[in-house]
Amino acid sequence: MKETNETIDNLVDEQGERRSYRRKRRIRNQIIAYFVAVVLLTGIVFGINVGVRSMLEAFRNYQAANESAIEPLDEVPEEVPEEIEIVEITAPPDEEVIIIEEEPIVEISALDIYVDSQIALLSLEEKIAGLFIITPEALTGANNVTRAGETTREKLLEYPVGGLIYFRANIESARQITEMLENTRNMSKYPIFLALDEEGGEVTRLASRNIAENVGPMEDIGATNNPQLAKEAGITIGTYMSEFGFNLNFAPIADVIIDSENSPAEANPLGTRTFSPDPAVAAEMVRAFVQGAKETGVSSTLKHFPGLGNASVDTHEGMAITERTINEMQDFEFLPFIAGINEGVEFIMMGHISVPNITGDNTPASLSKKMVTEILREELGFTGIIITDALNMGAITEYYTAADAAVRALQAGADMILMPESFSEAYIGITEAIESGKLTEERINESLRRIYRVKYAGQAEE
Repeated sequence: MKETNETIDNLVDEQGERRSYRRKRRIRNQIIAYFVAVVLLTGIVFGINVGVRSMLEAFRNYQAANESAIEPLDEVPEEVPEEIEIVEITAPPDEEVIIIEEEPIVEISALDIYVDSQIALLSLEEKIAGLFIITPEALTGANNVTRAGETTREKLLEYPVGGLIYFRANIESARQITEMLENTRNMSKYPIFLALDEEGGEVTRLASRNIAENVGPMEDIGATNNPQLAKEAGITIGTYMSEFGFNLNFAPIADVIIDSENSPAEANPLGTRTFSPDPAVAAEMVRAFVQGAKETGVSSTLKHFPGLGNASVDTHEGMAITERTINEMQDFEFLPFIAGINEGVEFIMMGHISVPNITGDNTPASLSKKMVTEILREELGFTGIIITDALNMGAITEYYTAADAAVRALQAGADMILMPESFSEAYIGITEAIESGKLTEERINESLRRIYRVKYAGQAEE
């Protein structure tokens, strides 16, 4: 009986050990299964390559566990995962890699914010009027205006034009012109350009009245090959203009006269008004003149883009044509304009010369989008104010109405209209062009921004 009991006890112990063994093996297998599952998940996350390697490693561990003796769970060494290798994935060499470039951040200056705030206050009618520079006579309807009185006040309220240009007939004395400009400035609802042609030499309005110094022809200054003299001329002219109350000078001449068989130098209507027949010399003189004028606070205007140096016909009288190509002009006529642009000139005046080898037809440069926008604005990078030459000149009036010329100039990219043949017709023409969709108000705003950046320069910080 005792042996039987011992046998039974041994069987029970053996069964217990077996159950314990099976329980430990079951727990071990679950742990291994959990480990394999984790490895598989890791393989999915980190890529097929890592997953396969992990699976193989798990399989080897599983085999080793089956072959080894069963150890207590608390004695099983903890497995330390192998360090994961990061595989860099690159595009095949024959596939195009698309790189998305971020748009550059455009910084908006305090001046730009101020300008936009001022433009937002304008009515459409005021915006249109602000594109014009006309004579006091065109504004008031009077003849030979030498005073700014009640009529000027009323007309400036009705048509707050961007500027007024004065000639010798408007100037009687230093005191008279100073009072006239001061009154006009005070009467204007918005900042206004008060302009004249004060080149020196034969084209002056103030010096010709003996109330200012005539610095002499630009041809004489250019002949010295001394840019300092050109700078001093810019300072002298700008200083006395500012003292009288003017803030815009339609000078200097940036044209370079070309002596050719079809257009001899002596026949060029510009005469002694240009600095030099050498474009490099002319460029240095233009740069220096603009630099000097800027010190006085008076804005300068380079004229007449793309250059009248190859013209034998005066555009005051009729159409002037040049056969010059774009390459020829880039190497010659454009150089003084580029120099002035680099010096920060505020205005460039478009000439009425036709350049068919560039534009493809006889459209005057002042009305040509090719010349105004594509070449001057985009190719030469001019960001200032582009103004037409006077639209009452024969090169325009023989072929276009006042309204048509004004609209075409704005469509071409000009910012300001100078002296149309009829101010009222040009004004109405632009209004109707906006109503019909030929022009947009935003197009007008673009030009006003350039205009107001000059007018309000320095005021944004005040």
